[in-house]
Amino acid sequence: MASSNTYRLSCSVPGHEMDVRGLAATWFPEGAFVSVSRDRTARVWLPDSSSNGFTEMHCMNGHTNFVSCVCIVAPSETYPRGLIATGGNDNNVCVFSLDRPDPLYVLKGHKNTVCSLSAGKFGTLLSGSWDTTAKVWLGDKCMMTLQGHSAAVWAVVILPEQGLMLTGSADKTIKLWKAGKCEQTFTGHEDCVRGLAVVSDVEFFSCSNDASIRRWMVSGECVQVYYSHTNYIYSLAVFPNGQDFVSTGEDRTLRIWKKGDCVQTIRLPAQSVWCCCVLPNGDIVAGASDGIIRVFTESEERVASAQDLQAFEDELSKATIDPKTGDLGDIKMEDLPGREHLNEPGNRDGQTRLIKEGGHVEAYQWSMSESRWIKIGDVVGGSSQQPSKKIMYEGKEYDFVFTIDVNEGGPSMKLPYNVTDDPWLTAHNFLQKNDLSPMFLDQVANFIIENTKGHTLGSAPSVGSDPFTGMSKALFPLWSGRYIPGTGSTVSAPAGVADPFTGGSAYSSSGVRQTITNIYFPKTDGVMFEQANATQILGKLKELNGGAPHVHQLTEEALNSLEKLLLSISDLKTKGQPTVEQISLLWKTCHWPEDIVFPVLDILRLAVRHPEVNRQMCSDTEGVSLCNLLLCLMGPEGRPANQMLALRTMCNLFAAAQGQELLLKQREAVLSRASDLRSVCNKNIHVALATLVLNYAGHLHGQPSELEAKAQCLSVASTALEVVQDKEAVFRLLVALGTMVSGDDSAKGLARSLGISSQITKYCSVSDPAKVGDCCRLVLGELQ
Repeated sequence: MASSNTYRLSCSVPGHEMDVRGLAATWFPEGAFVSVSRDRTARVWLPDSSSNGFTEMHCMNGHTNFVSCVCIVAPSETYPRGLIATGGNDNNVCVFSLDRPDPLYVLKGHKNTVCSLSAGKFGTLLSGSWDTTAKVWLGDKCMMTLQGHSAAVWAVVILPEQGLMLTGSADKTIKLWKAGKCEQTFTGHEDCVRGLAVVSDVEFFSCSNDASIRRWMVSGECVQVYYSHTNYIYSLAVFPNGQDFVSTGEDRTLRIWKKGDCVQTIRLPAQSVWCCCVLPNGDIVAGASDGIIRVFTESEERVASAQDLQAFEDELSKATIDPKTGDLGDIKMEDLPGREHLNEPGNRDGQTRLIKEGGHVEAYQWSMSESRWIKIGDVVGGSSQQPSKKIMYEGKEYDFVFTIDVNEGGPSMKLPYNVTDDPWLTAHNFLQKNDLSPMFLDQVANFIIENTKGHTLGSAPSVGSDPFTGMSKALFPLWSGRYIPGTGSTVSAPAGVADPFTGGSAYSSSGVRQTITNIYFPKTDGVMFEQANATQILGKLKELNGGAPHVHQLTEEALNSLEKLLLSISDLKTKGQPTVEQISLLWKTCHWPEDIVFPVLDILRLAVRHPEVNRQMCSDTEGVSLCNLLLCLMGPEGRPANQMLALRTMCNLFAAAQGQELLLKQREAVLSRASDLRSVCNKNIHVALATLVLNYAGHLHGQPSELEAKAQCLSVASTALEVVQDKEAVFRLLVALGTMVSGDDSAKGLARSLGISSQITKYCSVSDPAKVGDCCRLVLGELQ
């Protein structure tokens, strides 16, 4: 069979409606593979010799949320064609056979998203989760839980030697386990470990958000580090020879490695290339954020038709590229050459050149196999703007990574630089590292200075108003894209800035700015439901009390007591202090029948904002009882009015320390039950749900160790955005997302893994109200 030694497109396989998040080659049928997606399905694809492509053989449904990973369980006597295991954002593992669309059984036990799976001998299954644990399953039973990581377990693999297992985590470490005990911890990666792949009984690969791939011995030593990717690396797959491998990542690329070198870079028309697998015939399958599966081959017989190859190239050429997300940030846009620059051949596969064409900038990549430049997209933005995102190089972040060609045809060299560095010292270190003559010192230093003009730190900060507190704060320069509370001096607030939650003030026409100032997040003080009409609440309470069952009826004295309580808590600026008797009476009345309890819940909602009520009702056993009552009212069979008021009460519990502490302890149960209410078609419930997520996000902001809690909040926000239509609810969910990812790279990684960017992009165009579109664009800026 003829081989070109270069991988080219074999076919594109549409079929999923959302991001393709996992791939695995199947044991049966031969040459087939299975894919999983955010569209909540798993699909088996069978090779079609007549079309040189793949056709869908089987579709499986069983998850109630995104499906994020898949693995194949080897054939057994019971299941001679093997089984398919999938993990999802519903915290479950579903196990399927090839002859039915629903799961044979569901493995429950994880407390958060299951993001990685691996199968071993005798039907053993290993799962990794955002809940920081891995679990070992045999059949439908959990045999043990591997605990030791301090953050999400993104990657798991079972080694061929019986009993040895590996886990990779967002805590930057890899752990080797035997019989449930951690035998070894591998350190070296500088960011989340995202993927693991077995080389042999004694060797394995790992990939990371630090843009590096490492080869390890099971005994502990790292024997090689591979660099080529310019952003997060999500997945690895090893070729049948057990040595060469393929990797995919956030830099839009699939990279092929042979004998330790990256020999080919294939760029895809999608930002995130989430996953890959290698088929027995050596073909590579890749899944990406555009929902398309693409197969690449070395075999001339399986290469796509000229028409399909051209269509793929055309699709690639229409992509838009931010120079800060790829290996393009080292070019000064205003000095770019024209199309004549493409007459000169490239000197390595995957080399990138930018040219000016008709007033815009185009990016081209050199193909060694075809000896030509292939357009890979149009570049948006440029180096004349302030840098908005760091460039990853050898596991570290830089403002610039310049490509230096010392002589034509020779290897290129990378010169990383941060604007806070000394250009002369950087030039000196670069020359020493690459064994170049010191006579080039002035030339290299001046090159750095010339190409970083205007990129400085410490510029005079612009000033804006904090719309949530009414206070004014100094902001970092706009390129930071994030509002930082508490920095700089306080000045008078500019006119025309509205409070996006209460609607206070308004944007004036004279206040319209070309650049969006972040007045929305991080939002760290709680949003409360404070408005109330005490007269109407009391009137309804007395009306319903008259028809209440005798055992629940309140005396006139009790009604007067609740009236005094309501008046003292309606306005917290008054000096009225609720009494122990009043609080006790309120708690007793909260147990009225569900069909008449809603005015009492309205009083409770207002009361828990008061420090004394909050302290008494949220401490110790009283707090657990209160939480259980509210969770019961929020049940799926509950009345919408009670569900809404219970949610609003939860939100208002954040008004004081005891309520915050209670809700943090009960977070898993509270957010799980609250998330279920997204399916209730009631905009007031949706706004209250969004506000609860926002208040949790605000309390968790600035606490990087609370990644599991943030993971649940992100998951709840993401699933809510699938069904919520009310613009105010959408806005509060966007603020919650911005608050969670702001200043927290691990949370950003979680948000990207959920595909939140593609999920919220549609809100960028919302102009009524303008705050939705503005906030959405700011969140997307954080996630770039």
